[in-house]
Amino acid sequence: MIIEVFQDTVCPWCRIGKKHLFEAISQWEGEPVQIHYRTYQLDPHTPKSGQPFWETMAANKGGRAAVEQMVQHAARAGEAAGLPFDFAKVTSWPNTLASHTVIKCAPEEVATKAVDALYKAYFEDGKDIGDTEVLVAIAEELGMNGEEVRKAIETDAKQEEIAEDIAYARELQITGVPFFVIDNKLALSGAHPPENFLKAFQQALETNE
Repeated sequence: MIIEVFQDTVCPWCRIGKKHLFEAISQWEGEPVQIHYRTYQLDPHTPKSGQPFWETMAANKGGRAAVEQMVQHAARAGEAAGLPFDFAKVTSWPNTLASHTVIKCAPEEVATKAVDALYKAYFEDGKDIGDTEVLVAIAEELGMNGEEVRKAIETDAKQEEIAEDIAYARELQITGVPFFVIDNKLALSGAHPPENFLKAFQQALETNE
């Protein structure tokens, strides 16, 4: 069973949805599951140098108070899922193209660790995951070749793969993430609880029969 995960690296609900997905996979007794990460950018027009988090979000979401309410809601949902979020440390709203490049550079067996490391760096440590040096350091901690990752970021080496993902998302009419495509048959939109994923796995399996 192949599960395609459309996500963005600055999306708290993507982190929560992914945690729920993996909880479901750990309980699943059916056929083995393969995960494919697909790029989605919440704001592809963000400058490569990034923007300040609070000011940008306040301008886009109806003011600082509305943003504070949103992040508190996400942090509470994260806590319920066993995921810490420290929005007090988050200062940057990066263009996520470079962080998606890191995921594309990761070998299949490292991709999930790369996604998790990017989420942790951003949501727990308040790091700017649009910064090449930060990303190279994350890649090296995962055992990847830092210089190869740096070169891929600087030359947009994964642009074609990323563009394919974004075109596929458009074809599927995805307007928000997380979004999960299960065996090319079923789709789940949003940070569903594990039991909903398990039901979807079973439904996909029955569709195959």
